[in-house]
This record gives sequence, C-alpha cells and structure tokens, in this order.
Amino acid sequence: MADDSGDKTEAPTPRRRAEAKEQGNVARSMDLTAAMLMIGSMVLLKIYGLNIIGTLKTFLEQMLSARSLSDTNTTSAVVDFGRAIAMVGVALAPLLLGLVAIAVLSNMLQVGIVFNPARLQPNLAGLNPFKGLGKLLGKGKGPMALLMNVMKLVLVAFFAYTAIRGKMGLIVMAQQLSFMQIFGLASEVVYDIALRIGIVLFVLALMDYAWQRYRIEQELKMSKQEVKDEMRRMEGDPHIKQRRRQIAMQIATQKLKKDIPTADVIVTNPTHFAVALKYDPKTMGAPRVIAKGADLMAFRIREIAVAAGIPILERKPLARALYATCEVGDEVPEEFYATVAEILAYVYELTGKVRDKRLQTV
Repeated sequence: MADDSGDKTEAPTPRRRAEAKEQGNVARSMDLTAAMLMIGSMVLLKIYGLNIIGTLKTFLEQMLSARSLSDTNTTSAVVDFGRAIAMVGVALAPLLLGLVAIAVLSNMLQVGIVFNPARLQPNLAGLNPFKGLGKLLGKGKGPMALLMNVMKLVLVAFFAYTAIRGKMGLIVMAQQLSFMQIFGLASEVVYDIALRIGIVLFVLALMDYAWQRYRIEQELKMSKQEVKDEMRRMEGDPHIKQRRRQIAMQIATQKLKKDIPTADVIVTNPTHFAVALKYDPKTMGAPRVIAKGADLMAFRIREIAVAAGIPILERKPLARALYATCEVGDEVPEEFYATVAEILAYVYELTGKVRDKRLQTV
C-alpha cells in the first residue's frame, strides 16, 4: 500500500506547475531551437542569398574602386563608408530578422512567455568544461539523454556523408574548376549538409522535447500529503478559518445585541429570515432596516429580541422581500410603505407607544 506521505503518485497542482514555470523548470529542448535556426537559415539564404552576395560585391567594388582609393577627403570617405554599410545592412536585414523571429518563436512554442531573473545572474560554474562533458554524456538525466546524444552523433555523421557522397568526384577535382564553379559547388554542398542535418536534428529534438515534458511531469508529481498541504496553503488552515468565522460571529452578535433592543419590531419568515425595523420620525424619513439575518443569524436576532422584549411578527412575504432588497441601514422601499406602516401601527397600539402622525403618510 502506498504511503500517503512519501509516494509521489498525484498529478501536480496548477500552483505547483506555476511555481515551476516561474523558476524556469519547464520542458525545453535547446536542440529544437538549434534545428529550427539551421533549417530557417538555409531557407532564408536560399531566398535572399543572391541579393546578399550581389550587395556585398557592390560594396567591395565601391570601397576598392579607383575613385574611392584616390579620394583622400575624410568627410567623403566617412559618407561613402556609411552609405555602403547601410546598403549591406538593408540586404542582411531579412536574414537577421528572420533568424531572430525563428529563435523567439521556437522558444515561445515550447515554454510560452516566461521571465526568470535568476537566469540573468552570472553562473561561473557553467564555464566548467567537465560539467559540459557531463551534460554531453547525460549525467544527471539518465540513459535516455546519453542515448539521444549518441543518436545525434551517428545520424548527423551519416546524413552529412550522404550529402557529399555523390559529389566526392567534383570535390576531389575542385582544383581544376574556376572560382565561380568552386563557389557554387561549395554553396551546394554546404546547403545540402546543413539542410539534412537540420531536418535530422529537428526530428530528434521533437523526441527530446517529448522526453523533457515526461521527465518534468514526473519530477513535479506530488504525494497525497503534499497535495493536502498545498490546498491548505491556498485555502487557508481550516482551524484558522473556523476561528475567523467564530470571531466574525461574535462581532456580529455584539452588534445585534446593541441594535436589536432599539428596534420597533422584528419581521420573520418565521425561521429562515428575520428583519429588524425601526422608525424614528425625528431622524428618519421612512422606517429603516437596522439588522437582518438568515438561518442561524435569524435565530440569534429572534433570541435577542425575545430577551429585549421586542415584538416579533410573522410576515413571510415581507420578510423575504426585505431581506432580499434591503441592506442594513437602508430605508424600506416605497412599495412596502403601506404594509410596514400597518405593522408599526399595530405594534404601537400593542406596546402603548405614542404613534407619530407622519406614520400615516409613510
């Protein structure tokens, strides 16, 4: 039988997941970002490469032209250099912005938007080469990480070889080719190798990401006792909540003991609702609700009223309506004036209290 306090068999609570995310303990594969950047860079170079090469060629022709080299004017040289740099920057902008967008998108798809200031602090331990070697060999992450690293090395080497296998003859005879032919061959080989490696790394990175999610989920699992403690922290200790309710009830009861004896009448449901009414023609324009309660609070109102000798009348519709529409301190709504005036007149006659003439107009 599982030990409630030790075995982590329960799924993590939303609060535990949120805390882990704030600490940066989320599923994230660096290889996925690297693979997307490699594939994206090759696609972007395929699209914008010729324009970049043409711009760089123009830049070099301008900077090494006879006019530029013979011009000794410093101001003119600075202006020409600035114009050339701007031209190269415009040509490179689609490539650089595309790579930034890919890097941001790949991370957001994995972890969403997470800001962890702790990650910005310098970590000298990260410069330890032995620690990096341990990560490469899967230290601390088990055989799965080591297997993934071995698979990466084998597959990357294999697909890199398939990219150049059919071009080995051209590569060996490259010294017999012209410069443009060598440049074209090198570009084609690099493109094929990088694209194939990128696709392989992307597939492996998806597997690694799935493994990271599974590993994080297992690490975040909680024992039944931890779940109970978590709920207690979120909702508050039941004993403390009960004590707060008791204190609130005591304060409410003390206020009732102060206000109920000043009431003229208590209108009841008779058991579910109780509303205390008071009318002072000198300070009030209409009868006012000075206390109300339901169930246990209604019982306390009736109990205090009996002890204080305040008349209690059963008027079910009126009690329900006043409880629903009035707050403590509110005057009785106009539609209840006639009913309340009749009740107060009866109470005044019953208790011998002098009735104010304005009560007839309430």
